[in-house]
Amino acid sequence: MRIGVLTGGGDCPGLNAVIRSIVRRAAQEYDSSVVGFRDGWRGLLEDSHRELAADERIDRILTRGGTILGTARVNPKRLRDGLPQIRKTLQDNGVDALIPIGGEGTLTAAHWLAESGVPVVGVPKTIDNDIDRTDVTFGFDTALTVATEAIDRLHTTAESHQRVMLVEVMGRHAGWIALHAGLAGGAHLTLIPEVPFDVADVCDRIARRFERGDKHFICVVAEGAMPLAGSMQFREGGIDEFGHKIFTGVAQQLGDEIERRIGMEVRSTVLGYTQRGGTPTAYDRVLATRFGLHATDAVHAGDFGTMVALHGTSIDLVPLADATRELKTVPRERYAESVALFA
Repeated sequence: MRIGVLTGGGDCPGLNAVIRSIVRRAAQEYDSSVVGFRDGWRGLLEDSHRELAADERIDRILTRGGTILGTARVNPKRLRDGLPQIRKTLQDNGVDALIPIGGEGTLTAAHWLAESGVPVVGVPKTIDNDIDRTDVTFGFDTALTVATEAIDRLHTTAESHQRVMLVEVMGRHAGWIALHAGLAGGAHLTLIPEVPFDVADVCDRIARRFERGDKHFICVVAEGAMPLAGSMQFREGGIDEFGHKIFTGVAQQLGDEIERRIGMEVRSTVLGYTQRGGTPTAYDRVLATRFGLHATDAVHAGDFGTMVALHGTSIDLVPLADATRELKTVPRERYAESVALFA
């Protein structure tokens, strides 16, 4: 068998571990070959590829962040219109099955391909942990570790200067990083996209904490968090060419509003791309490796139109149609667990 592999969407710690796992499993267990397509779906649209061999070089990528295949975003319309070209590229390269590794957009495209008859098994990745039907995605643990370490460091600076600090973390539509980093880092408040925040309540919490003698305040803010309608002026950025909402810096806007209302000195820190760069944690290396092993087994078993998923400690297969139907967001009851720890 000949397997095609691509990595789509944003880069993520653990992508290379999946690639390595697929190549090693395919060669050693099934005597199959693997071809990697460069820059996500663009590689299939433009037939840009490279051979991947189970050798010493592939072993060395386990600990590397990013992806050796590169990645890029492709406009959904171009992708849909290019399905015939994608099928031709696969045929020209003798590919019997495709393993796309990616988040919501990549897996949705994988589902389109599966519906058109292309043999596909998806691998979920996203630091946001918002892919449905899997307990967790690789990349999340690394991003969480980076965010938690940053919060730990900011506590001492905020306390030394008696400041309010807002820490903006990734999380466009799901607040998993913010929720977990807030808990792990001992934040005094966490704001997530699933629960609009009341600016007056935020200001009251800060004021009360300082009034009782505590001299710093750490608030973790997911980039997609939004104020209650009408509670403050908020600048929005519209939609980009890929259909994604453009975010305009919620932490900075909230910080300006806090200063205006209660006169407290506020500093905002945006962690940004540091959360998804660099070396993956041991947990993410193991999970990514297991996903790659099971995806390779699935294509050889003919279990197409599926995605590998973590359930408890087991790796199972779920239909791509189910996994891409909706995002996995933070349930209200999970957020409520944190409220008792807010200042």
